[in-house]
Amino acid sequence: MTIAAHPLVAAARRLADDLLAPRAQHVDQEGVPESHIEAIRRAGLLGVSAPREYGGAGAPDPVARKIAEILAGACCSTWFVQTQHHTPVKLLARSELPVRERLLRPLATGGRMAGIAYAHVRAFPRVPVRATAERGGWRFDGTVPWYTGWGLNDVMLLAGVCERNDVVFAFADAREQPGLRPSPPMRLAALTAARTVSLELDGLWLPEESVVLRTPREKFALIDIPRSTNASPAVFGVAYAALRVLEGTPDGTETARALRARLDEVRRRAYALADHAVPHEHVEERLALKTRAYDLMRAATTAAVVASGGRAMDLFSPAQRLAREGMFLLVQGQTTAVRGAHLAALAATGTEGAS
Repeated sequence: MTIAAHPLVAAARRLADDLLAPRAQHVDQEGVPESHIEAIRRAGLLGVSAPREYGGAGAPDPVARKIAEILAGACCSTWFVQTQHHTPVKLLARSELPVRERLLRPLATGGRMAGIAYAHVRAFPRVPVRATAERGGWRFDGTVPWYTGWGLNDVMLLAGVCERNDVVFAFADAREQPGLRPSPPMRLAALTAARTVSLELDGLWLPEESVVLRTPREKFALIDIPRSTNASPAVFGVAYAALRVLEGTPDGTETARALRARLDEVRRRAYALADHAVPHEHVEERLALKTRAYDLMRAATTAAVVASGGRAMDLFSPAQRLAREGMFLLVQGQTTAVRGAHLAALAATGTEGAS
C-alpha cells in the first residue's frame, strides 16, 4: 500500500478539504474549536502512531508525517494543537510503568487528549521547572513558558528537573488546580488560535503512579536530538499550501514549479535521514536540511504574498496567514543548536547575495 492510499492519509485529506482548509481563516481569528478536535478524533488521527493492541493504528512514521503535512497545510493552528498529543502517546507506548495501563488506551483511541509541558527542559542549565521528591510522589515548582491547547486537552505531560539533574516526566490533569495556575491566553503574531498559555506551578503534587519516565538529563538530550534537528513535516505542509496559493495566481505558475522541485528534493533527503537507523547521527546534515526547508518555506510563503498583491494584507487572505504560520514554525521547538545553525545559514546567504 502506498502512503497516499493509507486509510488514515485519505481520512486526513478529506478532513482537510472539507473542514480544515475552508475554515482556516476563521479559526485563525477566532480560535481552534472543540468541533475540529472532535473531527480529528472521529477520523482516528489521534491514534495514528499508537500501538494496535491499545486501540491505535500502529501506522509507520511516513504515514504520520504525511498526515502532519496535510493538517498543517490546511490549518496550522489545528495541527499544532493535535500534534502535542502524539509525543505522550509514544512515550507511554515505550514505558513499563503503571501509568501506561491507565492512560495509553484512552489516548490511543482518542477518548482523551494530551498536551505537552516539557520544552523548557531544553533550557538547561537554566531550570524553569524543578521537580522534588515528596510524600510518595513529586512536587513541581516554577513556570512552564508555553502550553498549547488549554481548554482542549484533558491531560498534560509535564516535566521538571530534580536535584540529581534527572528529568521527571509525569501526567497531570490539564486544568487549574492547587499548585497549577494558567495565564490568560497569549496573543501571538501567529497561532493565537492554538490556545497557548503559560503555567505557574507552586507546589503541584503528583503521585509516583503518574510518572511515565525518569531519565538523566544527558540521556534526554540525546533522545531529543532527532526531534529538534529533523525538518518538521509542518514546514513542508505550509510550504506546499503556499505553492498551491501561488499556482492559483496569474503570474505564479513558473515560480511555483521551480520552488516545488527544490522542495520535493529537500523533503526526500530530510525524510530519508529521519528514517535513519541511528536517530542521533548525521546531526549537521539534518540541521542543514532543516534550515534549507525553512528557506524554501519562507520563499514559498513570500512568493504567495507577492503574487497575491494588496489582497494579501487582508486578514482573511490565505497568503498572509501562511506567511505568519511560517514565521511561527521558524521558532517552534527551537534549540540552541537549531538557532545557531539557522543563523549561520542566513549569514552565509547574506554574504553570497552581497558578493
